[in-house]
Order: sequence, then structure tokens, then C-alpha cells
Amino acid sequence: MILIHTTGICLLFSYAVSAIPKPEEKRVLDHDPLSHVQHYQNDEHNKQYDHEAFLGEAAKTFDQLEADESRRRLGLIVDKIDGDKDGFVNLSELKAWIQYTQRRYIDDDVNRQWKTHNTNNTEKLHWDTYRQNVYGFLDELASREGSDHPADEHFSYRAMMKRDRRRWGIADRDGDDELTKEEFTDFLHPEESDHMRDVVVTETIEDIDKDNDGKVSVEEYIGDMYRVGEENEEEPDWVKHERETFSNFRDKNKDGFMDNEEVKDWITPAHFDHAEAEARHLIYEADSDADEKLTKDEIIEKYDLFVGSQATDFGEALTRHDEF
Repeated sequence: MILIHTTGICLLFSYAVSAIPKPEEKRVLDHDPLSHVQHYQNDEHNKQYDHEAFLGEAAKTFDQLEADESRRRLGLIVDKIDGDKDGFVNLSELKAWIQYTQRRYIDDDVNRQWKTHNTNNTEKLHWDTYRQNVYGFLDELASREGSDHPADEHFSYRAMMKRDRRRWGIADRDGDDELTKEEFTDFLHPEESDHMRDVVVTETIEDIDKDNDGKVSVEEYIGDMYRVGEENEEEPDWVKHERETFSNFRDKNKDGFMDNEEVKDWITPAHFDHAEAEARHLIYEADSDADEKLTKDEIIEKYDLFVGSQATDFGEALTRHDEF
């Protein structure tokens, strides 16, 4: 799932300007449309990615369920995925389900934010209205003399507002400074719109490019994923692998950097279908008889891959411990 548009957090601050925290030091936009976490972290498979890709927002609910209830609900979902009712979930059915959960997440997010910002339910939302709702607290802070908030906090939020302003202008296809709901969707989730892909690349470079030279070095690329440990500490193998990936695949012209086009190839690779790749991954992991389709039993047997249950994992660990 795409990371929810970070500026939405600022709504909290407009009502509590006396306690504004510093913006999170992370990317405003994650380019993977299926989950806000990485599928593989430090070379380890992260099942939370699969949970979010398969369930969308419902992954949070499933994480709190007991094992039996988690399996029961998963069985009901499998019945929905099996569109032709032949008793199997094939690649196209699983891909369609993943696309459905992603679309539902986006629609729910847009509807919620549209209702929040467009209280009069007009056909279009003006930038001034959105700016006041999200960043209005900056005006109040600026008017206060002797504010307790450091200038760098104000600068950070103003930088976020400047970025939003640019993204708003690109989403605004007719240039009237007002967004229809469709354009507002492009603004909140630019990774889903072809004509917004360039701003996704620009924002990614801005987040990683620490020396502001307009390109990404190997150290900046690694630094986005890994923080250097103590002096003389050896890098983990997965970091070494990422350095090789940068040199062999990311840096296509071998100049030691990723430029705009190379970053675009990295985060929005042509002809790559995230939903299909995830569907293939899930089938590969759960297909015990290797017939390239899944029965309900195969899916439920691997329920921790599809839906998980944090509370149950803990309970089962205690049970296994008591057996010894």
C-alpha cells in the first residue's frame, strides 16, 4: 500500500499548534502500490507485505485475531476470490483480488480526505481551502512573536507545503487551481496515475539526494535503507548485495550515480505489474502440489502468509514451549 499522503498528519497540528512535532524523517511517498513496508528487509521475507497486499486495510484487524477466527475469515475471503466457483484460486483470480483491495484502499482514503477537506461537498476543491486545512497553523505560528517552535520546524512544514503545491499543480489538469475528485485522487496517490509519475520520481530524488546535486550516489542509495553502524563495523551481506545491485543494474550509464531516468526505471519499472508479481509469489509459496493454483485448504494451511495473527503467533509459541 502506498504510504498515506504524509501531509494528512498535519491536520492534527492545526488544532494543537502549541505541540507540533518535527516531521518524520522518511519518504513522503513510497513507490510500491501494494504495501507501505518492503517485501524483503535485510534479505528476510516480510510477511506483513503479503498481508497488506492481500487484505489492504483489513490486515490490521486480522493481526489481532485468534488463529481459528483468522482461518475462518480467510476461508470466507477465498470463497469470494474463487469467481468461477471451481474450487480453485488461479493466478488471474488472485491478481484481480489484490487489485480490488488496493483500489478499495485508495477509494476509501480519497473519500475520507475529500469529506474532510471539502465540507460543502462541492464538485471541486480549491488549493486555498486545502492549504488552510492542512497548513493553516503555519500562519498562526508566523504571527506569534517569540514562538517556542524552532525555525527549522517551520521550515520543514513549509517545505512540505511547497512540495504539495507543486504536486497540486500537476494534478490540476485544467489549471484552475481547483481539483475534481478524480484530480484529487491523482494528488493523493500520484503513483497510480501515468501523468503523475514524473513528480513521484522528483520527490524520491529529493528525499534521497542529501547533497542536493540532483542525482543519487551509491552512498545516498544505501543510506536510504541502512544507517552506518560503529566505525570499522562490517556491513551486512544484504548491504553489500545492494551496492552490487546499484553498480550492475541501477546505474545503467556507469557514471556512479542514478539520474532522473535511472531513478524512474528503479521505482516505476516499465511493464512491471505489482499485483501479478504478488499473486505469483503467493501461489508459489502456498501451492503444495505444484499445480499452479490454490485450493482453500492450501491457502488456509498457509494462513500466516496471507493474513497472519500476531496475537496467535505469541499464543502458539507459548503452547509449543509448554510441550517440552
